[in-house]
Amino acid sequence: MEPIYKGKDFITLEDWSKPQIDKLLEVSKDLKNKFLNNVPTPFLTHKTAFLMFFEQSTRTRNSMESGLAQLGGHATFLDTSTMQISHGESAKDTAVILSSYGHGIAARNCFWGIGNRYLRSMAEHANVPVMNLQCDLYHPMQGLADLMTIQEKTKTTKKLKVSIIWAYAESHKKPISVPVTQVLLFPRYGMDVTLAYPEGYDLPEWVIEKAKENAEENGGSLTVTHDQDAAYKDADIVIPKNWGSWVNNPSDDVVDDVLTANRSWKCSEERMNLASKNVYYMHALPADRENEVENTVIDGARSIVYQEAENRLHTAKAVMALTMGDK
Repeated sequence: MEPIYKGKDFITLEDWSKPQIDKLLEVSKDLKNKFLNNVPTPFLTHKTAFLMFFEQSTRTRNSMESGLAQLGGHATFLDTSTMQISHGESAKDTAVILSSYGHGIAARNCFWGIGNRYLRSMAEHANVPVMNLQCDLYHPMQGLADLMTIQEKTKTTKKLKVSIIWAYAESHKKPISVPVTQVLLFPRYGMDVTLAYPEGYDLPEWVIEKAKENAEENGGSLTVTHDQDAAYKDADIVIPKNWGSWVNNPSDDVVDDVLTANRSWKCSEERMNLASKNVYYMHALPADRENEVENTVIDGARSIVYQEAENRLHTAKAVMALTMGDK
């Protein structure tokens, strides 16, 4: 029997089976093809969704707003600093009320120790699907677009060598949600994943344990190292990206001694040359250019960051079409 997607929350891909994720990817690819060929996709005509942002966004906000418009619906952007949330209104009350006004709720809340709990509370009380636009633990919209991009660029994900590598950045203390999502998802598709980071930038232990379980069940693997050069060695895909030391240090301080001691963790041409001849460079963006990565790499022929970013539109549309649709 075909799974029921209507009303299903999209908080983490761990809550979605592989066949369900495959369906999301199938719909994403179909919607991308229709978009590129100017074929109308009025699958959510007159449907509305509320997009709640506790912080800044470029790709996520615009892929959701334009995506829903292209599906025939309307997205309402909500800056939570202008909502009664800023005066202490509960997630329950917000979810119940917004549910009565439309057909979907999406939220970005990356506050450490708060974001995912907030989304779960909304989902508990909402009677429409709640979609995670990034929280402190997960970024499923990004993970889905990353997987779609990898599938487009490679013949198979089986035994593909993918390295998720911490990189130096000073712009802000970034969530761990992107590497957590990738390290949990990619082994489910048989990839050989290497997670590399300097001492102090650990992901939660339960993430590592679950990622290893996912790898064992699906023919992939997970290797954890503190040697960045080893992570680049023979890699088919490298994803060097900064994340904060939230697990070991919940302080909001961006720059500290641990960060500055690891300025050498940078994606350079020299390190890219350690990888496979046909290696691809990926990044969720925005990249901290010349800190995380040299411009010659991110702007070079091996970079697929713009294709990766473009796919955020099509995967967002797939999530909304399936969860907010009538089937």
